[in-house]
Amino acid sequence: MKRRDFLITAGAALSASAMSRAAATETSHAGHAGSPRQGYTPVRTLNGWTLPWQMKDGAKEFHLVAEEIEHEFAPGSRAKCWGYNGTTPGPTLEAMEGDRVRILVTNRLPEPTTIHWHGLLLPAGMDGVAGVTQPLIMPGETFAYEFTLRQHGTHMYHPHADEMVQMAMGMMGLFIIHPKGGEPEPVDRDYALLLHNWALHPGTSRPDPSVMTDFDLWTMNSKVFPAIEPLVARTGERVRVRIGNLSMWNHPMHMHGVQFQVTGSDGGRWPRAQWRNEVTEIVGVGQMRDIEFVAVPGDWAFHCHMAHHTMNAMGHEIPNTLGVDQSGIEAEIRTLLPGYMAMGQHGMKEHQQHTDSGHMPGPDNTLAMMTGKGPFGNIGMGGMFTLVKVRDDLAPGDYRDPGWYAHPSGTVARRVSADAHYGAPVRRGTPLSDNAASLPVPDRHAHH
Repeated sequence: MKRRDFLITAGAALSASAMSRAAATETSHAGHAGSPRQGYTPVRTLNGWTLPWQMKDGAKEFHLVAEEIEHEFAPGSRAKCWGYNGTTPGPTLEAMEGDRVRILVTNRLPEPTTIHWHGLLLPAGMDGVAGVTQPLIMPGETFAYEFTLRQHGTHMYHPHADEMVQMAMGMMGLFIIHPKGGEPEPVDRDYALLLHNWALHPGTSRPDPSVMTDFDLWTMNSKVFPAIEPLVARTGERVRVRIGNLSMWNHPMHMHGVQFQVTGSDGGRWPRAQWRNEVTEIVGVGQMRDIEFVAVPGDWAFHCHMAHHTMNAMGHEIPNTLGVDQSGIEAEIRTLLPGYMAMGQHGMKEHQQHTDSGHMPGPDNTLAMMTGKGPFGNIGMGGMFTLVKVRDDLAPGDYRDPGWYAHPSGTVARRVSADAHYGAPVRRGTPLSDNAASLPVPDRHAHH
């Protein structure tokens, strides 16, 4: 029996000097490739960043570098991945409909690559499909992609060369194009994230590209909870979340606390009549979805609703131990597997408690199946999970984590009894046991 069975665990009138100052200002805004004077709210990539650009020969010029990097999924789990400009996902490219863009791509990988601009309308020779629309970018070479942006919307970039390996290793990024002339219903905060999955086996330092849908690390912008930044907003602000999926599975993304509107996709922001109210929206492989909502106060969960996507690495080819009395078996198994701990008789909620206490550290470079603590104890979720944190007194443009929500008096669910036989509930059928002594004893102190 292997340990992984239980844990596998972003003006013509200007004088020459005035024109020079204008050019300097244009370049200075490169760090915020969408400044407010350009007519849109800059995108905030969770745990990520926006790539600066410079104006050269009438085009906004970006420079991407494909290279091997060291990446941390969360404290305690690091890997040698592939990405762009030092990160995975690569930096977000942000521009406006009608812009001429030039994107330099330098290949510092040990193998050839290309970049495909996922969903963009452009000349065929700029589409980035190796052997079909361009030659490979060999190691050490720099290629230039140049085209005019003919659309707006939420888009992505990724290789179309040895795609299975390169994407599995982290090569992907977001390309956000804002509509020319602004939006009829502007947003106050604009977030963006990419969904992905990684097979990082216990004790290893490189993702395995041959494992795509097994229990592994399910991420937002290549981070797992609690390392994923919260989405922060002020009460009443209109928030947009742009979600792209470059994992190998579909994700029903569920947000607590609001009915959001699905307002756009790779095809841009949809006409108002096509918006629809949802609380869960499936984002298929290779798809983009934009959701928008008006923020209400609280700490609200935002996660994939595939239950195993909100857990970190674990094996699932194991016997079902629910309800199994494992008394005495630990000692016998420890003769073969020192450090073994019998678990699962009453569910797996205890796993985080054991790992936090040091009783069950697990193999090197893995994370507990469930991670993160809240004001009421262990959260019991990990992976593709984060929080939407909304506060009444948050300043516009303040993205700092405001800490935990202070619930108004009388608005928190509370315990009314510790008696398993409390009240006279109406039910059908016969419970398996009426013996309260057979129930596990709650240890509230251990969960705090």
